[in-house]
Amino acid sequence: MSILSFTDVNKGFGEGTARAEVLKRINLEIEEGEFVAILGFSGTGKSTLMNLIAGLELPDSGEVKFKGAPITGPGPERGLVFQSYSLMPWLTVGGNIGLAVDAVFPKLSKAERQAKIDHYVGMVGLSHAVARRPAELSGGMRQRVAVARALAMNPEMLLLDEPLSALDALTRANLADEILEIWEQDKKTCILITNDVDEAILLADRIIPLNPDGTLADPVKVTIPRPRDRGAMNHDETFKALRAQVTKYLMDVGVAAKVEGSRLLPNVTPIHGVPAAVAKAQEGMIEDRFLDFSQLHKVYPTPKGPLTVVEDFDLKINKGEFISLIGHSGCGKSTVLTMAAGLNGISKGAIKLDGRHVEGADPERAVVFQSPNLFPWLTAKENVSIGVDRVYPKASMAERQDVVEYYLERVGLADSMDKQAASLSNGMKQRVGIARAFALSPKLLLLDEPFGMLDSLTRWELQEVLMEVWSRTKVTAICVTHDVDEAILLADRVVMMTNGPQATIGKIVDVDLPRPRTRKALLEHPDYYNYRQDVLDFLEEYEHGAKPKPKPTPAPEAVAAE
Repeated sequence: MSILSFTDVNKGFGEGTARAEVLKRINLEIEEGEFVAILGFSGTGKSTLMNLIAGLELPDSGEVKFKGAPITGPGPERGLVFQSYSLMPWLTVGGNIGLAVDAVFPKLSKAERQAKIDHYVGMVGLSHAVARRPAELSGGMRQRVAVARALAMNPEMLLLDEPLSALDALTRANLADEILEIWEQDKKTCILITNDVDEAILLADRIIPLNPDGTLADPVKVTIPRPRDRGAMNHDETFKALRAQVTKYLMDVGVAAKVEGSRLLPNVTPIHGVPAAVAKAQEGMIEDRFLDFSQLHKVYPTPKGPLTVVEDFDLKINKGEFISLIGHSGCGKSTVLTMAAGLNGISKGAIKLDGRHVEGADPERAVVFQSPNLFPWLTAKENVSIGVDRVYPKASMAERQDVVEYYLERVGLADSMDKQAASLSNGMKQRVGIARAFALSPKLLLLDEPFGMLDSLTRWELQEVLMEVWSRTKVTAICVTHDVDEAILLADRVVMMTNGPQATIGKIVDVDLPRPRTRKALLEHPDYYNYRQDVLDFLEEYEHGAKPKPKPTPAPEAVAAE
């Protein structure tokens, strides 16, 4: 039986020439007790669709009905959990959930009210934190309170608008598993807005992609039997096939070929560390052990004594290698990266790049951070030009502009070079950051979770951009990430770190997959899921702060040297 229906729904915003049609010709039926995932890129209208179901927006034309009656506003029968927690900061966990109980069940006795609060607090695993206020909770715990508050209203339908997107990968996975367990208890109708394909497959009965033009694609039925175990998915052939099918569709409709190739890179020589003659510069470049981390330590002073964050980090990287550095939050990944950038002092050991010790920041080591840190009042072109003007002082103005425009074209910003940074989307800003880094012609490219603030579908797009530009330069690169698929997709070797403090290298996996790589091609490669399982097994071993005894794997260079 259908509990929710959309009939020829259209929704847009703005007037006249500024009007944007967000949703077009939406026809959709949701069955009672069904779990549906709406999947799409940022800006495709996912949240607008959810607001129509919640009654926070009304359609311009067409009709949205709940149990046969038109939706004209919000109602307690449709419980909504937003991406942001929206908790009352002065109330405890119990107090926040009590607000929802009072709104729907105002006549309960004190004991009955408390029993309901305790029930929903326990359902999301927060009984131990019932007296804490939001400021004392982690991001994952706050989102659990939001889920419990929605459930406490005893809704007939639970609406989840990207409830996990602001959380780190481990917390996100754990909370997704908890939502699945809660749903399986009483099978409420549930609609999840998400940008994560794995999350959609794990949770949903049906996945409905939302196209960039605001129309719905044909639904994809998830036939994996319930209950579903996240750990078993990596070996499930149905999961692999669904993952490839949905990923391919989304990339085909959303990751358009935005890279242009009309401009040739001028033959100019950057200033840092390169002699005047190009031939001589090539002779001076080391191939083996181009980047050498030798017994690296980082120790911070604390009131209780020295705290060793990173210990005996030892890694040799050849020229042109791409390394992914992965591990749980707090394992020292970014600490290693900032030491390599010269932004963080070395307590013990050494880092050598091209035979010279790393001392202080230098444009020969370009860094792309999670936030691109652009000057908002400057254009994209001007933001990239700042570094280029410094690195190529002997080049003509026209040659320097060619360098700037070449890389902005490569990252798909040919039509947005003259736009102010403040007017760009987060994904476009990160493209400028990538272009700026490559335009410096660095010896070493350091990427610190460069796509961590973006939704997963925008990440796919920028990963493709990064690989395309890197394949032309073959710059030696290290990328810190918490995303297993990203780590394998980008790297020649995945270096896994143990938990901190005293974090070190726990395992190294050589990724022998063909280049150039695309996400679609890797999903179909017979070895891809074996590499994925290697990394997942390591991360699971170190989950929840565990510190098993490391099993060091020698680097290939060390084995060869013996």
